[in-house]
Amino acid sequence: MTDPNSLIQLIGLPLMIGGLFYIMIWRPQQKRMKDHAAMLAAVKRGDNVVLNSGMIGKVVRVEDKEVGLEIAQGVTVKVVKSMIAEVRGKGDPVIANDAKS
Repeated sequence: MTDPNSLIQLIGLPLMIGGLFYIMIWRPQQKRMKDHAAMLAAVKRGDNVVLNSGMIGKVVRVEDKEVGLEIAQGVTVKVVKSMIAEVRGKGDPVIANDAKS
């Protein structure tokens, strides 16, 4: 007959490692994905957004999977909606590099 302690170690250790993996990695990733999807669903015309590439622009058109983004006056590009990293909203100013004296 086998030792019950070795059986517990054989079955219990992988279960504990799996539970730890779920708590530390899987759950936070799922939460981030839900938050990002909710943010993308709330994007509307006039919002200032930051793309994953670091480009900042103003949303001028919202479609199902894409948005029209004005990156300079009169320059509009079509961007995949999932590439939006941050929504800054309408009133958030963009800080300039140069100090005007």
